[in-house]
Amino acid sequence: MRYVSGVIVVLFAGLLVLLFTFGASRRAPNELAIWTQDLAPGRAVVDSLLREYGKLHQGVHVQLVYYETEELRSNFMVAALGGSGPDLVYGPSDQVGPFVAMGIIQPLEDYLDREFLSDFVDQGQVWYEGHLYMLGDRVGNHLMLVYNKDLVEHPPETTDELIELCKRLTQDLNGDGIVDRYGLAWNYVEPFFFVPFLVGFGGWVMDEDGRPTLDTPATVRACQFILDLKEKYRVIPREADLDVVNTLFKMGRAAMVINGPWSWRSYQEAGVNMGLALLPKVSETGLYAAPMVSATGYCLNINTKGERLRQTLQLLKFLTSTEAQVRLSRALTVVPSRKSAQEDPQVRGNPLLEVSQRQIALGRPMPVRPEMRAIWDAMRPAYQLVLNGALSPEAAARQMQELAVRKIQEMREE
Repeated sequence: MRYVSGVIVVLFAGLLVLLFTFGASRRAPNELAIWTQDLAPGRAVVDSLLREYGKLHQGVHVQLVYYETEELRSNFMVAALGGSGPDLVYGPSDQVGPFVAMGIIQPLEDYLDREFLSDFVDQGQVWYEGHLYMLGDRVGNHLMLVYNKDLVEHPPETTDELIELCKRLTQDLNGDGIVDRYGLAWNYVEPFFFVPFLVGFGGWVMDEDGRPTLDTPATVRACQFILDLKEKYRVIPREADLDVVNTLFKMGRAAMVINGPWSWRSYQEAGVNMGLALLPKVSETGLYAAPMVSATGYCLNINTKGERLRQTLQLLKFLTSTEAQVRLSRALTVVPSRKSAQEDPQVRGNPLLEVSQRQIALGRPMPVRPEMRAIWDAMRPAYQLVLNGALSPEAAARQMQELAVRKIQEMREE
């Protein structure tokens, strides 16, 4: 397996522990396991669904185990390669490529009939190399402009409007020389949060053959735009991770943020008078800043077979049922992957979901190829050096491309 050689040495240290703790062979066929990276609100919904499932299927026990996204990915690789691991692994669609390359998940299309799959939108079915490897329970997983209606009457439609609005809203409210409220905050240091502006300036991360496309004028201009927000206009915090962004917005110290559906419920619960808007058009190009969009859903462990497989598929159908998806949508303000769930009055009547679906339509599908992992790792260091003033946007674009090419070559080595 070409991908395995690049990760086995790193992951081997945890193999024995994971095999001992999570060995599928040590569990009875009616003792199922799901590993998930879903955040607490999503897990709460799934927990309630699993309790109902247990009542409907006496004797079946399902364990839900949480890991942070990267930890989930690495732990599942180790466990599945050793013949173990959970029956279902839940996460974003970009994990499909690496898992397929390592041979640790199995196709679903032979287990799910056409009538069942026909109710899922295309984006909710993650196909790769001719096979269905993930069934989503929600689609999008996308970034949007979130604004405080008490501070922003009309969200900006272009980046020029965004800058002018942010300049008005960024204020030292008590005269001590320190900014008390920013016009905009988001986790801009991470490449995933940079990509919408890369798209808006006419760029993308790879071509159809998985070759990186980072050394381009679009990458340079997108880097410069975000650097200008930070250094020239000074309308975004000098440092901001997701925790800082969320705190600023909930406290009214950021008028707008760029974030995804995983955050919206917490803003509402904090009492923010929240609105959603499309990411703005880049004034220079006339193109929308467009996020990556993807499904989040379930993959089936290659080691799940026999009676355990039958039980797992029954559970999968329950967790992706129309009723389950409507409940998730209502609780989390996420877009369901089933057409019947999207048409449910409880979903269609939500104005936030209507805007969210418009943003999804403008987005670009997240690549599921294994090369995407190498590209993320190549983008991060050079991009962050730009933001720190240690590298020019032009040099960063070249460095991203060179490192991505090298990492992909290393990944493909036997």
